[in-house]
Amino acid sequence: MRRLMIAAAFAVLAPAAFAQERGFSPAIESAIEEVNPRLIAWRRDIHQNPELGNRETRTAALVARHLRALRFDEVRTGVAHTGVVGILRGGQPGPVIALRADMDALPVTEEVDVPFRSQVRTTYNGEEVGVMHACGHDAHVAILMAAAEVLARRREEIVGTIMFIFQPAEEGAPQGEEGGAELMLKEGLFRDMRPEAVFGLHVGNQEGGRIYVGAGGMMASSDAWRIVVRGRQTHASRPHEGIDPITIAAQITQALQLIPSRQINAVDTPVIVSVGRIRGGVRSNIIPDSIELWGTLRTLNNDAREDAMARIRRTAEEIAQASGATAEVSWDPGNYPIMVNDAGASERGADAIRRALGADLVSPGRPVMGAEDFAFFANETPGFYFRLGVNAPGVTDAASNHSPRFYIHEPALENGLRAMLAVALDRVAPNAFAATAGAGQSGE
Repeated sequence: MRRLMIAAAFAVLAPAAFAQERGFSPAIESAIEEVNPRLIAWRRDIHQNPELGNRETRTAALVARHLRALRFDEVRTGVAHTGVVGILRGGQPGPVIALRADMDALPVTEEVDVPFRSQVRTTYNGEEVGVMHACGHDAHVAILMAAAEVLARRREEIVGTIMFIFQPAEEGAPQGEEGGAELMLKEGLFRDMRPEAVFGLHVGNQEGGRIYVGAGGMMASSDAWRIVVRGRQTHASRPHEGIDPITIAAQITQALQLIPSRQINAVDTPVIVSVGRIRGGVRSNIIPDSIELWGTLRTLNNDAREDAMARIRRTAEEIAQASGATAEVSWDPGNYPIMVNDAGASERGADAIRRALGADLVSPGRPVMGAEDFAFFANETPGFYFRLGVNAPGVTDAASNHSPRFYIHEPALENGLRAMLAVALDRVAPNAFAATAGAGQSGE
């Protein structure tokens, strides 16, 4: 009955695709049908018990217990604080590939009315906050756990080795800590076993069950900066006796917007400079000594990235100097590079997904200015990162990721599982696809 309900939900989204034959062998199809209820149960459990970056102890224990129950050849825990890495060796030697899911939640108080709504609260950067899987990482973990079960039960048919990476702190490590993909690599994740390709997915507020694919720069770099404007404190009634860092900071804030809009060719590359926080002063009648500004720089082009960095520094320093103040610009060492999908891995992966799902459910993906630390993995070995729409049928204005109202239509997750299995099986068990899938559904 559940299988029929899921099929019916997707039939509303893409009836033509569901009129076609599925792209996997009967054995894989049966395994997907069997694991799907557990995928949903895992997702709800993780959603109800979210954990912030470098603190995903419960989630990591759930994952490690699952991989050990599947008799994985290796299960490593405590990687980059709370990460879990599972190694599944097939029945025959062959290529090594990696599949990745991120585990951390966000300091967001949930507003979605579901029975498994998060009630968790914790302390983040010294403040009490709610905690919510507002970016969908609960779905990512559940999908990869389900993929692990399907693949482990067919391990004798696998030609090669699959590395399952359950990564902490994708949203960034707590202040003063390292974390995420960068730390996993720093600790030697790919040193002894380097995959020929690494794959990941991300859910988002797009058409439910649809997969979005693309090559090249697909997600922007994210460089966090801090500017400290130092003036000279004085009484608000005698501004001429001091140097007002607040008015200078206001000038800098305005001038930073001229960098992408007036100084960089928007046709060649998008650049976004944002000011997200300003702090300074203690009283309404005291002009303070200093003001601090925090913000980010985002771009899809490394040359533009370096150019914009230099322009931000020059803009802040010279505006401050013109008023007799100083401005110190510093960059967060935990910045994210551009997330680039390898052309060959993307083309092959997208074709495998079409074989598994049908071409009608696969669409070109557009680059976005959000950042993703999967970029560190993709810088080490060819990567393919795709997106899964999770909107309910007919919904076109759903809340985006990081919103307290972000909602996942759970039947869409089955297609995420199918897509993840497709990119993996294409590399290590191509016979797992149905013999009729290639010609009729590739879209070629």
